Parts: sequence; C-alpha cells; structure tokens
Amino acid sequence: MKGMFENLTAEVCCGSYYDALQAEAGGAGRIELNSGLLLGGLTPSMSALRLIKETCRLKVIAMARPRGGGFCYSPEDFQVMRADCIRLIQNGADGIAFGCLKEGNFIDMEHCRELVELIHGAGKEAVFHRAFDCTENAFSSMEQLISLGIDRVLTSGQKASALFGTALIKELQNRYGGDIEILAGSGVNASNARRLIEETGISQVHSSCRGWKRDATAGGREVSFCMSPSPYEDCYDVVDADKVRMLVKSLE
Repeated sequence: MKGMFENLTAEVCCGSYYDALQAEAGGAGRIELNSGLLLGGLTPSMSALRLIKETCRLKVIAMARPRGGGFCYSPEDFQVMRADCIRLIQNGADGIAFGCLKEGNFIDMEHCRELVELIHGAGKEAVFHRAFDCTENAFSSMEQLISLGIDRVLTSGQKASALFGTALIKELQNRYGGDIEILAGSGVNASNARRLIEETGISQVHSSCRGWKRDATAGGREVSFCMSPSPYEDCYDVVDADKVRMLVKSLE
C-alpha cells in the first residue's frame, strides 16, 4: 500500500491570484487557473497568471474556455480560444486545459488537434478538462484523446462527483493509464482523496478546497449581484489554505 501513495499530485482549482497564494501556502505543487469558477471555469486573467509565475513556484495549468454553457464552439469562439492559448503560453502557463466537443457530445477532433499541436509546439502540457464527462462514450473518447496526444484528462467518471464515478475512473485507469494521465476531480477533498486513489489506482486528484469570503456590497436595497448559493449569498468563493494543507496531508 505504501507504494501506491508515492509520487501523488494534489492539483488545486484556483480562480485568482489570491487563490494561488493560498494553494501554495497549503502545500500544493500544481494548480488549474481559471476565472468564473461558478460557470465551470473560464479563461483567467493574464495579469493573474503573470503575478503567479513571478511570485510562486507553482506549476500552472491555465484554462482556455471562452464562455460557459457547453463546449461546442462557434468559429468565433474558437478563434478567441486559440488566441487565448497563445497568450497564456506567452505569459508563463505550464500547460493548457481545454475541451472541444461537437454536437452529439463527440470529441471535436479537428479543433482539439489544432490546439494540441499549438500547445505541444511550445513544449507545454495539453490537458482535456471535464468536457470529457459530457461525451457520449467514455472509452472511444479516451482513445481519441490518446490518439491526439493529450497528456492528461480531468474526469469525475461521468458522474456528478468522482466518488460516484469511481468504477469508471478505475476502468479508465486500468485500460489507459499507461498511455494518458487520469486526474480525478469533482467533490474531492481531504476526507475522500485517499480512498479514491485506493479504489481506482490513480495518482492525481483535483480539488477546489473551497472557502468563502464575505463581501456585503453585492446587494443594494433593490439590486443584487450576489452569485453564491445559500447560505453564502453575500460571499464569493476562494481557496482555503487550511483545506489545501489537509488535502496534501491526506496523501502523505
């Protein structure tokens, strides 16, 4: 059992420079950097990326996602997405997380191939995000991603959380773990990460380690810009360094 828990990676999902500082303080070595986490993650601020690379030792996988609401991109969406990949790499990203699907929930091979070639051409990692969990067939989709040269896939096992998707994650790891990295995410925290690794054989987990900070200015007398679920209506989500610390400790 000891060997299973060697060389494990805890990736923290971050939405800001502040989040990255908290992730590093908690002992994380790699983050996925986004904006708009409540939309599932969008392309981050270039300034946040630069500040992180200038002040932190973190490995940064930057999200390239031009909008929320799905992964079937128009020519205009993809033009922005490709340009964002270039800018993210220029500003220090160690890898790019992306996902392009066609109608019917199939991998968009043409768009994905173009981005993989761009990312690998710069010597960076190509990561396919949880658009994978929306695909019609997990096995044929994984085989297509391997054929494209994708380095890593983030997945919850096509379930609402990785704990519910354990069976599929295990099967994906058994079938394809020698050809592509499987990163399990959604609902992962210090209380279940070790169990997930034991049951699936993976070596990487992805967690939000979410906390909340209050900002009462989001609402006026008759106007509200609140965006968080109850009971955090007057809060915004942040990474909690203590939760990162506990996650990292649980994998030791």
